[in-house]
Amino acid sequence: MKLFHLSDLHLGKRVHGFSLLEDQRYILEQILSIIKENTPDGIMIAGDVYDRSVPSTEAMELFDRFIFELSKIGIPAFIISGNHDSAERLAFASRLIKKSNIFISDAYNGKTVPLKLADEFGSVNIFMLPFIKPVQLRRYFPEAPLESYSDAVAAAIGQMDIDISERNILITHQFVTGGLRSDSEEASVGALDSVDSELFEKFDYVALGHLHRPQNITPNIRYCGTPIKYSFSEANNKNSITVVELKEKGSLELSFIPLDPLRDMIEIKGSYNQVMSHRSDHYARIILTDNEYIPYVMEKLRTAYPNIMALDYDNSRSRVNDSELQLAAAEQKQPIELFADFFKKQNNRDMTEQQLKYISGIIDEMRGDNR
Repeated sequence: MKLFHLSDLHLGKRVHGFSLLEDQRYILEQILSIIKENTPDGIMIAGDVYDRSVPSTEAMELFDRFIFELSKIGIPAFIISGNHDSAERLAFASRLIKKSNIFISDAYNGKTVPLKLADEFGSVNIFMLPFIKPVQLRRYFPEAPLESYSDAVAAAIGQMDIDISERNILITHQFVTGGLRSDSEEASVGALDSVDSELFEKFDYVALGHLHRPQNITPNIRYCGTPIKYSFSEANNKNSITVVELKEKGSLELSFIPLDPLRDMIEIKGSYNQVMSHRSDHYARIILTDNEYIPYVMEKLRTAYPNIMALDYDNSRSRVNDSELQLAAAEQKQPIELFADFFKKQNNRDMTEQQLKYISGIIDEMRGDNR
């Protein structure tokens, strides 16, 4: 059984004001070509299909075209929602779409029934668990102590009918303890959103989405990463399709098919003259080391780097005072982090883990969305 593992398409995403729809269209067409050439037995997309819970028309049209082309190839696709998606919107018309071998998970409803594939070694059971939060599961498990994301995932897995004599795959979208984040992902203070990897011990492979850097948590628990880069912290990532091969029970082989983006993300550091001695159409972050003022520097840099996204300085003038740094950092923080900072200033101590969980739950309820 050969399966492709993808995740975090983030269709419709903008980075530093640049729309990446053209880049996403290019990479999806490349993925379709690779699928046609390699003919896997199934495609797994582990969440964050869109970048927003209410995606743009252009993003929806792009995904619609992608799954339509997948349906023509005839290879089954298994797609779940992530924290950036609206599970309900993503699953619209899913019962009709599944007639074309495109299986999109519903919003979590308290039960997970596996879909089955088969080969000469027997059945492969595919469990699809979209992004879940403790507050979402309390209506389905009123007696369970759902205080953490690990509690929520444990409750959802505990409901699954898993035959450990067969091969079982879980497609899910969570932050698993030990994963390395990138700047383009949402973070939480105190690792409140973390899930213990031990919860997945009954699965032969866990296809994860959420983290943008390709990485293994264990030999059979993997983030495949994004198909293209979404921040300069990902500049050294090697974007690829993860190929999952299952033979007899206990046999797992992973390999990787590299993806070649329309435009990469690059960082270039040096003096103005050094930087201007090169040219590139890639998305660029330029770090200038000059101390002297260069008039109209962005306009000049754009003549060599038309897709420059960011300009920074590393020189004697680039130091800023602590209050400016704190203000810039605060603008990047999540609500729970800001609340924790406020609490510490008022009480001269950090919040306890129990307090963090309690406030995080209140924020989730107030926001009432999937992020």
